[in-house]
Amino acid sequence: MTTPQDTAAPAARCPIDHAALMGQRSPTGCPVSPAAAAFDPFSDGYQQDPPEYVRWAREQEPVFFSPQLGYWVVTRYDDIKAVFRDNITFSPSIALEKITPTGDEANAVLAQYGYAMNRTLVNEDEPAHMARRRVLMEPFTPEALKHHEPLVRRVTREYIDRFINDGRADLVDQMLWEVPLTIALHFLGVPEEDMDQLRQFSIAHTVNTWGRPRPEEQVKVAHAVGNFWQLAGKILDKMRQDPSGPGWMKYGIRKQAEYPEVVTDSYLHSMMMAGIVAAHETTANATANALKLLLQHPSAWRELCEDRSLIPSAVEECLRHNGSVAAWRRLATRDVQVGGIDIPAGSKLLIVMASANHDEHRFADADLFDIRRDDASEHLTFGYGAHQCMGKNLARMELQIFIDEFARRLPHMRLAEQRFSYVANTSFRGPEHLWVEWDPAANPEHHRPEVHQALQPVRIGEPSRHTAARPVQVESITPLSADTLRLRLRSVDGQPLPRWTPGAHIDVECGSTGLSRQYSLCGDPAEAAVYEIAVLRDPASRGGSAWLHEQLRVGERLKIRGPRNHFRFDEGAQRVILLAGGIGITPIRAMARRAAALGMDYQVHYCGRSRQHMAYLADMQAEHGARLQVHASDEGLRLDLNALLRTHPPGTQLYACGPERLLQALAEAGAHWPEDSLHTEHFHAQATQLDPSREHAFEVVLKDSGLTLPVPADQTVLSVLRAANIDVQSDCGEGLCGSCEVRVLGGQIDHRDVVLTRSEREAQNRMMVCCSRACGDRLVLEL
Repeated sequence: MTTPQDTAAPAARCPIDHAALMGQRSPTGCPVSPAAAAFDPFSDGYQQDPPEYVRWAREQEPVFFSPQLGYWVVTRYDDIKAVFRDNITFSPSIALEKITPTGDEANAVLAQYGYAMNRTLVNEDEPAHMARRRVLMEPFTPEALKHHEPLVRRVTREYIDRFINDGRADLVDQMLWEVPLTIALHFLGVPEEDMDQLRQFSIAHTVNTWGRPRPEEQVKVAHAVGNFWQLAGKILDKMRQDPSGPGWMKYGIRKQAEYPEVVTDSYLHSMMMAGIVAAHETTANATANALKLLLQHPSAWRELCEDRSLIPSAVEECLRHNGSVAAWRRLATRDVQVGGIDIPAGSKLLIVMASANHDEHRFADADLFDIRRDDASEHLTFGYGAHQCMGKNLARMELQIFIDEFARRLPHMRLAEQRFSYVANTSFRGPEHLWVEWDPAANPEHHRPEVHQALQPVRIGEPSRHTAARPVQVESITPLSADTLRLRLRSVDGQPLPRWTPGAHIDVECGSTGLSRQYSLCGDPAEAAVYEIAVLRDPASRGGSAWLHEQLRVGERLKIRGPRNHFRFDEGAQRVILLAGGIGITPIRAMARRAAALGMDYQVHYCGRSRQHMAYLADMQAEHGARLQVHASDEGLRLDLNALLRTHPPGTQLYACGPERLLQALAEAGAHWPEDSLHTEHFHAQATQLDPSREHAFEVVLKDSGLTLPVPADQTVLSVLRAANIDVQSDCGEGLCGSCEVRVLGGQIDHRDVVLTRSEREAQNRMMVCCSRACGDRLVLEL
């Protein structure tokens, strides 16, 4: 994303065939495609399934102008994240602006009520926004949120008690709207009164701001919004009389005494109203969407009921796959490019996070609903950057508890036949009704009272990847060489496993050893229900490979995580050199097979100490013939890296995996090759145990969040970020897997990972926060 004046890059190319189009044009003069002209976010197609509705855009026209809406629509993950990241170029000021302007009569009604909704944390620009956010942040920290768990548990249980013996219920009407509202009121410090009115008002606020009410509805909606505004003011006045005690609004009143210029009267009134909607409606919709999604996938629901430790990861996948906030809005404050398309200053943007969460460029097999997906929490449902939802972890807590209660008490629950309807609007979505059925005689608590006590612990914050392990069954174990076994792992239910691409790996939990080891996938991606890995018996093993060689038997179950791919193969390369050392053949084999299938120009060099120790050698010879060159040390056939890399043919990419000495020699021999033409994957990382006597403290500045955090000598950047409630993925914790990569905007990095290439390290613009540190006293991170 660049501004035209900031780059010498060629002008943006429009993806539309101008010659084939006549009629409507965008503000830049570009013809509007038929699909863009037909885009209607108030249609039933969008309401039922936003990601599917804009699939055409995600794949063909990721940024387009909608003449019906008067907005530019953005549909891909990277573009939307970039918009969220830059809240100066892309102002949030229109986030609460009425997307459908109201008529004079409705506006007059609002004026009668003194309606003066102003800036909130959602739609406020800098520098005022971050100053207020920092002052009001404390009640949203994990420590503060823990105190709400007993209340959420109690209220949830009480509502389920009301219908558990009925055998049929509309979960929205009978629970999912009321319980989040009760929790929202408690969180804000509001008395539990006028609940029916608040429910009406909350819906009216959504329709008024993000919907398309018909002219005859606008006056009715305006009266409801006006009453909502006045009720919020009255409740706030009550709180001012005694602002002591719990509650975010009472906390805000107390902070007003300390920071009167930051937390103003008008600001508190607006936040009172906006807070009820934000803490209530989004969570109610998210829970209805999640339960609907789980019950539409009976095998996933069954797995979750049998293993409730999956609930945190299932919550993230539900938020990714079918979140309650489908889209948000921004205003371009200057001429800018998004996804290569020129956007003039003053343009309005609709950024469809629901589409981003189904972007195949970001999430492998994105349409698959997978409760064990280990990167699901990188969804954009909560937004990103300085305006990321402050209440995200309260919502996570509620979702986990709601699902846990249903999984324990009504595991036999199923969806009833029904047609789902939604309140037509661009942004908030959840079914208006969710009818479920079950056999009351089969309720577990009738014969197992202990069900009430078997509570699943709540995880406040994003789930650990280690909670999302996937069971697989060992189909076969066969020797590949003198010290290597081939393991074929089949899904336990015969269903397809998540798709993978060459270079991907999985994590394998090694029984009761407590160890987890990463192994590259080396089978055929077309074999959907089977993963194949090869395990070398490492003489220096800490127990992982030894356990797999000595203890594992055919028919037993293993737990795996992934797949993930940080060693991606460029299928568009003009020419490819593939280099494997020993067991490093595993990712290279998959790449070679793909190169052959695509008809690419490629060659494979396979190095090993002897042919009897070279796994897959016969297969590689049969599959690649003269394109394969074998370098067996005991035959004197050593690979001459200097000769191989003496020149760099244009368009050539080299991929290598093997022992450290081979990769180090490769780096030296290929030092003159262009950056990003050498790609390597390592087996081992440097030790990450910190010795405080050898380290120094420094600070990290989080540019997108406006925070500055101290990093003590005995803590990693990752641990400090997580303690501050900043979502960062991490798996290996050793700088090996690349999952915790973060962009760096300033400061010198002490790189300690084995993921980044030489040129990437020299660029000093990214780091692995699980192990790398600062050379000096400060780093500025894009978080």
